[in-house]
Amino acid sequence: MAKKDYSKWTKEELIKEIEQLRKQKKYGLVWEDKPEKVVEECKNELPVLVEIKDKQIISDVNKPINLLIEGDNFHALSVLNYTHKSKIDIIYIDPPYNTGAKDWKYNNDYVDGNDLFRHSKWISMMNNRLQIAKRLLRKDGVLICAIDDNEQAHLGVLLEEIFHGFEIHCITIIHNPGGVQGKNFSYSHEYAYFVFPKGLKKIGLQNREHNPDIRPLRDVSTGDHLRTDAKNCFYPIYVKDNQVIGFGEVCDDDFHPESINVIRKDGILEIYPIDTQGNERKWVFARQSVDEIKGELSVEYNKRRKVYDIIRKKTRFNYKTVWDDKLFNANLFGTQLLTKIVSTKFPFPKSLYAVKECISAVLHRKGAIILDFFAGSGTTGHAILELNKNDGFNRRFILCTNNENDIAKEVTFPRIKNVILGYNEPKGSQVEGLGGNLKYFKTAFVPAEVTDKNKVALTKKATEMLCIKEDTFEEVKLTKQYKIFKNKKKFTGIVFDHQSIDDLKKEINKIDGKFSLYIFSLGDDSFDEEFEDIKEKVKLSPIPEAILRVYRRIFK
Repeated sequence: MAKKDYSKWTKEELIKEIEQLRKQKKYGLVWEDKPEKVVEECKNELPVLVEIKDKQIISDVNKPINLLIEGDNFHALSVLNYTHKSKIDIIYIDPPYNTGAKDWKYNNDYVDGNDLFRHSKWISMMNNRLQIAKRLLRKDGVLICAIDDNEQAHLGVLLEEIFHGFEIHCITIIHNPGGVQGKNFSYSHEYAYFVFPKGLKKIGLQNREHNPDIRPLRDVSTGDHLRTDAKNCFYPIYVKDNQVIGFGEVCDDDFHPESINVIRKDGILEIYPIDTQGNERKWVFARQSVDEIKGELSVEYNKRRKVYDIIRKKTRFNYKTVWDDKLFNANLFGTQLLTKIVSTKFPFPKSLYAVKECISAVLHRKGAIILDFFAGSGTTGHAILELNKNDGFNRRFILCTNNENDIAKEVTFPRIKNVILGYNEPKGSQVEGLGGNLKYFKTAFVPAEVTDKNKVALTKKATEMLCIKEDTFEEVKLTKQYKIFKNKKKFTGIVFDHQSIDDLKKEINKIDGKFSLYIFSLGDDSFDEEFEDIKEKVKLSPIPEAILRVYRRIFK
C-alpha cells in the first residue's frame, strides 16, 4: 500500500501505529508513493469536458453515440465518475509496460531503467486510476488489464488490494510468436488479468469457427470404452437425407443391433456406436445430454469402413489460460493493420483480434458500455465496431487518451473515423466502413475554490457532462437561461437562471417525454415546489452541487 505521511502525527499516535504494524502479517504490496502532478492539480482546478464539434461523426442516427476524450486519463476518469458511476460493463486497458525504455512519462518526465523509483511511479500511477475506475463498474462489471513481465507481478498484488474479494485470473497471450530477446529467454507472450465479482458466471465459451475440433461422436479415445462402461451412451441416432433428425432411447440390455447402420422400413437410418469388429462401444455423449449438441452433428460416409458415421464439429470451447491463436500476432494484426488504416506510426498496437477475443470472452449485455482509458491507437474502439457489425449488438465505447506526440489527433481519431466511414488501403482496395457514431471531447478546467463565482463557472461548463450523463445530444432549444436536449423521447433540461423556470415549464408541457432537469443553485436547492404540478414528468437535480459531491470524494 502507499506510504503514509507520519510528519504530523503525535507521539501517542505513532506508538499506536507501530504496535498495529507489529501485529500485521508482512504481506502485500509496498511502494514509495510518488505524488502525481495531474492528481495534485485537481486540488486547484476541476476537470470538465468541451466538445470539439468539427470531429463529430454521425453515420447512422439509429446507432448509439461513442465517445473519445482527449486529455489525461485521470482527469477523464474523474469526469466519468459523475457521468458513468456504476454504468460501465467492461473496462479494457493496456497501460504502459514500464520496460525501462523511455516510452512513458511521469510528471512530464520520461521514466527510464535508471530511475530507482520507476516501479513506484508506475504503481502510483496505476493505483490513482484503478481506485477511481473501480467506481465506474456495474455490480457485475469486469476489468481486463493487459500487461507484460515488467509489472505483471506487482499489478497482480495491486489488483488484489483494490479488488479485495474479487475473482482474479491471469491468462497468457502469445502475441509475438517469433519472440523478443530478453534476459536469458526470448519472450513471445504477454498477460491479461480478468477481474470480476466472485460467484458470477462472467466468462462464456470461446468461438472457434475458424479452428474447430472435428472428430467422430463414437468414443475413439484410448481405451476400450465399451457399451458396458456407460449404458446411457448406447442408443440409436436417426438420420434421414444425410441429416441427423433425432435420437432414440437408451437400448435395453438384451437388445443388440444387427449392424452399425440399420435401415428401417420408413427409410430412416439408425446408426449405433459399433466398431468394425462388431464391438458395441458408446457415444461420447449420454442420451440425456446429446440433444444439446444436435446442431454440431453431421453424417459422413466412411469409405474404409463402408458405413455411415456421426461426426461432431465442435466450435465452442471453455477458454483456456494460454491463448495461442495466430490472429493474436501483434505485428500482423496490430502494427501492419494499423499502417493500412492511418499513415502515422504508433509503437506496439494490440492485435485487433486479441482485444476482440478479450471482450467476447466476457458475458455482457447487448447494449454494454466498454471503457478504455489507455486508448492509444484506438484498437478497443475498432474492436467494438467490428463486434457490433458481426452480431448486431449495440455496444458503446468510451476511449480516453492524451495527445502526447499528437496521438489523439493523428492516430486514435483518424483510425476510428476511417473504420466508421471506410478508407483506402495503401496500394490496395477500398475498405468498407463499419458504421457508427462518435463525439470528440477535450478535458478543460474551472477553479476548484468553492466560491459563488466558481460555481457559476462550473455550471456553465457542465453542459457536455450532463448530455453525456443522460445520453441526450440532440439540441431542442438553446437560450441563455436554459437548454434542452433529447434522445428520442428522453429529454434533458439545464437551467442556468431559476427565474426562467416558468418559460421552461411551458416548453416541457409541449413535449411528450420524460425530463431530467438540472437547475443551477448556489446551495443544494432542486426547486421541487416549482415543479409540483408536473412532478411525474421530471426528475430534478441541483447543479453544480451534485458534481462537486463526486469531486470531493475523489480529490479528498
